[in-house]
Amino acid sequence: MIVDRMQNSRDYPLGKAWQLAFEFLTSLKPDAEEKKYPLQGDDIFAMVMSYETRPPDTAVLEAHRKYLDIQTVITGGEGIAWFPKGELIIKQPYDESKDVEFYHHPKSSFARINVVPGTFVALFPQDAHMPSLMLGNTPECIKKVVVKVNVKLLNVF
Repeated sequence: MIVDRMQNSRDYPLGKAWQLAFEFLTSLKPDAEEKKYPLQGDDIFAMVMSYETRPPDTAVLEAHRKYLDIQTVITGGEGIAWFPKGELIIKQPYDESKDVEFYHHPKSSFARINVVPGTFVALFPQDAHMPSLMLGNTPECIKKVVVKVNVKLLNVF
């Protein structure tokens, strides 16, 4: 997992796919249309969406195998809980067509990140994550973007 400010995205030598993702992310405005944006066919695409944040007991814990998730918010803020995937109990087995596996909620979070405009979280296949968490005690409507990058396109160290 990588957590950083958007302006530091160039500090990661992950290749052209990474650069393309951040070119798209930095071009988005708060009034961006909510839809799927194909950036490079099925290998790199983005989804802009709005939803209300929620408490952890109603949030979904997931991980992906094929894609890296780069997540940020355009308006508002949300928490994302992170867990080492290998320590979780599978709730719903991996669905290859949707590239997702779901997990039972553990008793406590391993780490939590608050994501606000100007920050991003990059979640790799080993990073189970629970997005959409409230930052305080009240739900908030946020606008968010997730860029999916096929991990085969990344330069890995």
